[in-house]
Amino acid sequence: MSCVIPEVACIHNAGFAAHVQTLLDEKTKPVGSLGVLEQLAHRIACILGTDQPVLQQPQMVVFAADHGLAARGVSAYPVDVTWQMVENFMAGGAAVSVLACQHGVALNVVDCGVARDFAVREQDPHDKLPKAGQPRLWRRKVAYGTQDCSQGPAMTAQECALAIRNGVELVKQLPGNALLLGEMGIGNTSTASLLLSRLCGIPVAQVTGMGTGLNAEGVQRKIAVLEAVLAKHADVTEPLQVLAAMGGLEVATMVGAVLQAAAERRVIVVDGFITTSAVLVASRLQPAVLQRCVYAHRSGEPGHDLMLKALNAQPLLDWQLRLGEGSGAATAWPLLPSACAILREMASFASAGVATKAD
Repeated sequence: MSCVIPEVACIHNAGFAAHVQTLLDEKTKPVGSLGVLEQLAHRIACILGTDQPVLQQPQMVVFAADHGLAARGVSAYPVDVTWQMVENFMAGGAAVSVLACQHGVALNVVDCGVARDFAVREQDPHDKLPKAGQPRLWRRKVAYGTQDCSQGPAMTAQECALAIRNGVELVKQLPGNALLLGEMGIGNTSTASLLLSRLCGIPVAQVTGMGTGLNAEGVQRKIAVLEAVLAKHADVTEPLQVLAAMGGLEVATMVGAVLQAAAERRVIVVDGFITTSAVLVASRLQPAVLQRCVYAHRSGEPGHDLMLKALNAQPLLDWQLRLGEGSGAATAWPLLPSACAILREMASFASAGVATKAD
């Protein structure tokens, strides 16, 4: 199966960007006094192509899969936690479940490659999509987890292409103009570290952290495993080849989702280390993807800061979050509608009859 990559056009329009900045500067406030909130409003307006931005039917999508590399002891938690957390998402008990419900964001959980089948019934495609608090399970399983990439490729090229296509087709079925990214997969901080190290040329020891809670000895063991993986795949350098060799099925599916969301000019809210790794891969395939992204936070994983710097990305929050699931994206979400409201509804000096700054 060949991998069909959606084309993502550049949306930079200097004239429109200047127009939006003028609108923000003329609001009843000192210029720039709303700081990052103004920058966020400007970015969303440019993504959506309107100076009256409204975020409609936001969709949180949590991509889940298992990793063969987890057998090498790179995580503090057993692999069963992946499927157990999927059921927790569906039951409404996870952090992302609570936050999505609180903020009115629809929750979608995607089985991209979990090493278990779920009894939870998937809704008929013709059914009305779920509201917040009513999660939907999408079955898009390519395999029951990846292979151990310390022994060979994590995925075949065909599996990787299918996962990407699944992500593309999934987004086509989702309403709204905002996509929030989440993930679940024991071992996937190792995947993110590998992708960052190979694609950005950073030593893996600098980008590898505790993940789900490894102690210092565990982190050193994890680094040794990842160095062996990189040596095993020393000749793999092209983005899709790197993704197939050392990536995860949830990351590959997310790459497809990011590409399609970007092609549709949706606002893409990026969570933490693993979701940013999917954006990194997608941007190597279609650089204009980065124009559509809002980065929710800088996580406590050391590799995430380096990855954000490589993407020239400025996160909204810096709270040392490292749970994943999309919890950081859901936490930051309320800032986005607020930014849009400032641009749409805040009065200008002229409309409010307020004197401007004296010369």
